[in-house]
Parts: sequence; structure tokens; C-alpha cells
Amino acid sequence: MKRLRIYGIQIITLLLMITSCSRAGEPTKVKEEQPIDKGDLHKDKNILIVYLSRTKNTKAVAEMIHKKVGCSLVALELVTPYPDHYQTTVDQVAAENAKDYLPQLKTRIDSIEKYDIVFIGFPTWGMQLPPPMKSFLNKYDLSGKIVVPFNTNAGYGIGNSFETVKELCAKSKVLEGFSTKGGVERDGILFVMEKEKRVQLEIQNWLKKIGLVSL
Repeated sequence: MKRLRIYGIQIITLLLMITSCSRAGEPTKVKEEQPIDKGDLHKDKNILIVYLSRTKNTKAVAEMIHKKVGCSLVALELVTPYPDHYQTTVDQVAAENAKDYLPQLKTRIDSIEKYDIVFIGFPTWGMQLPPPMKSFLNKYDLSGKIVVPFNTNAGYGIGNSFETVKELCAKSKVLEGFSTKGGVERDGILFVMEKEKRVQLEIQNWLKKIGLVSL
């Protein structure tokens, strides 16, 4: 009888060990989190696109964004426009940046407070934010608004322009910006964005990434 009891205990112990090992070997089931559906951030929001464009490339990008989100579209113009001559403009902009000079704007935006989201588009000039866009951001209070920068450049990138936007919009929520290569005015290559399918797709993906469109 004692031997039977011992054998019985050993068998039960063995079965428990086998069961335990079997459970330990099973893969752990992790509860999958469902992706957050942000929807379209721009729905029921008043949106403004302000852009500065010399060779029409930034204008083209602004119009592509406009088609995606639907909004007010405003070109930034100066009381005294820059010269047509490329190098003369380069020299003038360099002098303005050195002196922190803010050119006077011809463009006036009524009731800026009614807009919830403000896109600001500009080319890279001297690896910096162009003086006219600095004028705009100094003149208009965008506190509490969502600010979305976008840029065209000659292939050298954005420089410190996006960082300057963040500094001048310290009381705004600045979203991830968009940049693409435009014309190279120095080499006489001006408008290059006409029917640019690649840029349109990049803009669509960018707007989706920052939550402004869902499709």
C-alpha cells in the first residue's frame, strides 16, 4: 500500500510538472492596442495658408495643400518688392538679415484671430527664414493656434528656417513641417512644380502623418 501511495504521488507530481512546463512554453498573449483614429484635425476649423513665393514654386505647393484641406489662401506681398535681379536680391536679403530688418508688408489679413490653423510657406533664403515671413510672424499674433510650416528650396535644405518659426511662434503649437526642392534661381531654373505628381503624393502623406487628413 505504501509503495502504491508513493507511486501515486510520483505520478501526480510528474503530471503537474508536465502541465507546468507546457504552460510555460506557450507564447504570452499580448493585448493589442487599436490604432488611434485621429480623424481629420482640420474639420470644423478655420484654416489660413500664407505663403511667400518668388519663383512660384512655393505658391504651387500652397495650392496643392489648399486642394487637400480647403481654406483661405493668401500671398505675402511687400510694399517695396525685391528686385528682379537675383544677385541684387541676395545681397539685399543678406543685409536685412544682418540688421534684423523687417520689410513692410503690403498684405493685410483681417481678423487673424478667427483662424485655428495657419500654414506658412516660404523658400529658403540664405539658409534662413525670409525677412518678409519674419515680418508676418512679428506682426500677427498666432498664440494658441496650430502653425504648420512648409518650404521649397534649391536643394540645400531648410537651414534654420523651421527653428526660427518655432522661436517666433513660441506660444503656438508648431507641427512637423514639409520641405521639397523647387527651382534654382541662381542657375536660371525657375518654376519646376507644374503637374508635379511626386510632390503631390509627398504632401498627401505629410498631411496624413500630422493628422490633418485621414485619407
